[in-house]
Amino acid sequence: MRNNSEVASMRTAILGAGALGIIMGALIAKGGYPVDLIDSYKENVDALNANGATVTGFLELNVPVRALTPDQLEGCYDLVFLLTKQTNNEIALKQILPHLHKDSIVCTLQNGIPEESVAAYVGQDRTIGGAVMWGATWEKPGVSRLASPYENTRKYAFTIGEMDGALRPRMQQVKEILETIGKTEILTNLIDVRWTKLIMNATFSGMSAALNCTFGDVLENDKAMKYVAHIADETVKVCHAQGYRMVEVLGEDFEQFELTSDADIPRNIQLFRKLWDNQGAQKGSMIQDLEKGRKTEVDCINGVVCKKGREAGIATPYNDKVLELIKEEEKSGKLHDFSYLAKFDTIHELVGV
Repeated sequence: MRNNSEVASMRTAILGAGALGIIMGALIAKGGYPVDLIDSYKENVDALNANGATVTGFLELNVPVRALTPDQLEGCYDLVFLLTKQTNNEIALKQILPHLHKDSIVCTLQNGIPEESVAAYVGQDRTIGGAVMWGATWEKPGVSRLASPYENTRKYAFTIGEMDGALRPRMQQVKEILETIGKTEILTNLIDVRWTKLIMNATFSGMSAALNCTFGDVLENDKAMKYVAHIADETVKVCHAQGYRMVEVLGEDFEQFELTSDADIPRNIQLFRKLWDNQGAQKGSMIQDLEKGRKTEVDCINGVVCKKGREAGIATPYNDKVLELIKEEEKSGKLHDFSYLAKFDTIHELVGV
């Protein structure tokens, strides 16, 4: 792949070489752009340096890469893709801060709506954001599985934007690098996109983590899907209360996920199944964290809907229940099973739509 010489000379890093970071690092390096993969897990760094970044699943690929632990960093980076968990932001951003110059770009591709918290560390002038429209699952050190069909990833990979919605030349530079992975769209309504992506995480990542199951287990169960429709509906309503709107993703307008009555639920279930087709085996990042005994990002996903809903006076009982169940798993260290779906039944009986 030919690349712009100016962009190719940018010193670029991926901070957080986990499920997504390994795949991004492999494809960016394959596309001809030098990139450092930075990760605090030394075994992962050692595997990446010894064996390269290995991608399995919907794409089979192995690419030599350069990986570092944070204590090995030297000099400054022009561009940093932030892929750490939001729960690790304080540590990770303090580690990278000495390695940024005044014109560095930190592009957060994290779940939730993290731009303000990232900007609090590195400055709003250096912060841009983006949403990842494909999924990945950690396999083992140095290995990640692409969980979304590769043809879909090539068509819908990222949406990126400035916090203030401006169109600055630096966005084209970031886009050029990200398009080694797939189509990247620059938008002026970043937070609208963030809320739209939040639906994708709050529904299937949230429900599958609460029930300790795959996306497919949720997709195949009509009752689970009814409750997923309510999780999405609450997210849309809270988004509107914040002054934002859902946008089109994968060719569908996510405004459709707002419910006016139970009669809308079958339509929305059909739409969810269409959008998540071929991703049934996927496990969200939160369940992967629970399996490893780590704290999840549920406060930054379903928890955002709950918090902003309370501030706006909007009830969010379905997101509240997901938050409660995942917090239980974090505290006990024991994962639930699909029988915990019954925990949502009383909510539906009491409040319906």
